[in-house]
Amino acid sequence: MKLDYKGWAVVVLAAGGVAAGGYMLGQKQSSNAAQSGESTSSSGPINTAAAASTHPSMAGAKGAGNGKFTHFRVGNRNVKGMYADGNIIWIGTSGGVIRYDTQSDNFRIFDNKTKGLLSNGIFHVSKLGDRIVAGTYGGGLSVYDPKTDQWTNLNIPDGLADQFVYDVQKVANGDVWIATWSGVNRVRGGTLEDASKWDTFTVDNTQRGLPNPWVYGLEEGKNGEMWFATEEGLARYKDGKWQNWQHKDGLGAPLEAVKDAIQFTNDPAKSSSHHAQQKAEQGLQDVNVAYNPNYIISLKVDHQGVVWCGTWGGGLARFDGKTWRNFTTADGLPANHIFMLYLDPQGKLWAGTNRGLARLNDDGASFTVMTTADGLYADNVFSMANAADGSLWVGSFGGVAHLTAQR
Repeated sequence: MKLDYKGWAVVVLAAGGVAAGGYMLGQKQSSNAAQSGESTSSSGPINTAAAASTHPSMAGAKGAGNGKFTHFRVGNRNVKGMYADGNIIWIGTSGGVIRYDTQSDNFRIFDNKTKGLLSNGIFHVSKLGDRIVAGTYGGGLSVYDPKTDQWTNLNIPDGLADQFVYDVQKVANGDVWIATWSGVNRVRGGTLEDASKWDTFTVDNTQRGLPNPWVYGLEEGKNGEMWFATEEGLARYKDGKWQNWQHKDGLGAPLEAVKDAIQFTNDPAKSSSHHAQQKAEQGLQDVNVAYNPNYIISLKVDHQGVVWCGTWGGGLARFDGKTWRNFTTADGLPANHIFMLYLDPQGKLWAGTNRGLARLNDDGASFTVMTTADGLYADNVFSMANAADGSLWVGSFGGVAHLTAQR
């Protein structure tokens, strides 16, 4: 199915408040400590622009499209992670993990009242073998086994570098890599329960080859090398050797090129001593807007082996191993803060920003943009997944938009 958002129907899973017949997160528990129920829904034509901009109950709404409106009400949450597994969509929020069955329209919510899930803040959700893994905010790595319907937790005593887990990936040789805020773990052979298989790479033991302990993403390269997104640039681990690149090497657009386009005023350095220290160490202490081109929030390696880095205010950086090219709003991006990068089954690159979702066009130089006017739940886009039927699931603050291609 060709992924062309024009003419797509939109379904919105709205996460905020409580609907009649719904389940409030943390208030209703089943015997296995996971909440479950049927999502409230209505069928019929939907005005997708109205759904995105005002988020009312859509029963009886008139307009273009013939999708189905469904919503969960779980409070004002960020949807930071998503994974599509057949008919099941796993949604990682700042209020726990939602398991949504697209066929039965039923859902379950796993939160920190669930044994083995220690934190409601979910950064990452994916699958390792037959098990679902959730990287959490301060609660380590939690693993769900559908055969036993149980979660287990892996944490610092098990070999995890840090309780804050931002990304997990199994690579071609069977190793599992884990991005944390105190470096990265490699689990040789992917045997998570065997502490002897865990290695930890830090700033110190890599002699600053890993330039910063805060690692936000990791990707396997085309030739088996590993790439890491940090708060102080891009790092590569290849043949046992480390190398890294910063803004001085070409990562991220210069401030002069983007400062007039930065409307996102949430500068972490103003509220966090850690981020303030990072900016000072990188010589950016006099920058008073939300800009740090060394701060890579998102990372993706495409099928050609090109590395894509989403930066904090410096736009989208493309690196082929030798040359950098930076894309900004001047090139058609909706914004220069790139929260998410996603490669769809057709190899198309998508970028989630604070002002909409962008898809890189076939020319490799321009973008097609979607916003709430096109059916997104909100313009800040943090996560994305492709379902087996070719539809797209897009996570934002407060909700998930489901875009189904019309045949």
